[in-house]
Amino acid sequence: MTLQSEIKKMQEEMLPMIPKDVLSLLLSKTKELEESGLTEKALKKGDKIPNIVLPNATKKEIEINEYLNEGPVVISFYRGGWCPYCNLELKALQENLKEIESAGGKLFAVSPELPDNSISSVEKHNLKFEVLSDVGNKVAKEFGLVFNLAEELRPIYKQFNFDIPNNNGDKSWSLPIPATYIVNKKGIITKCFVNADYTKRMEPSDIIDALKGV
Repeated sequence: MTLQSEIKKMQEEMLPMIPKDVLSLLLSKTKELEESGLTEKALKKGDKIPNIVLPNATKKEIEINEYLNEGPVVISFYRGGWCPYCNLELKALQENLKEIESAGGKLFAVSPELPDNSISSVEKHNLKFEVLSDVGNKVAKEFGLVFNLAEELRPIYKQFNFDIPNNNGDKSWSLPIPATYIVNKKGIITKCFVNADYTKRMEPSDIIDALKGV
């Protein structure tokens, strides 16, 4: 089953439980973000990635660029462990990790959550790849992925128990849009998936195909 089909299955179960006015607001704000031009400003194929040094779930500093000496890397930005779509993505990445590594890739997942919250995701899904904490969205900003969650959505997120300020350790309500980058040994992006719609993610099979072409 593809990741998108898993997402569709979850939506069929989850969306009917959300009040229509709330769902309408969520959809309208997603559309606004799509029309904002944010994705057009994000790093894209052919761009060089910045130097990335971030703590993992156990607070060990990881320098992604060092791994480029060994081969291509895959960097997946996600919103946080509170996001059901992100959880499905992390689960799918873990299920395809052997194939990703067999294709020569080293996988890193990045969110703005504090390390103590990132480790919850690692343990929940038994993740065997590095989950890094980009506190303050510093790296995500360099990739051009960051936006501030609309004021109207914040009380709704609180009702859903999505405590973003607490999870991220700041009060900004800043999040990255979901994005996945395949980067070659020279630090150049060879393929990317950047989407302002948080319900859309790159298929692991597409990641594997992209790695085979690096």
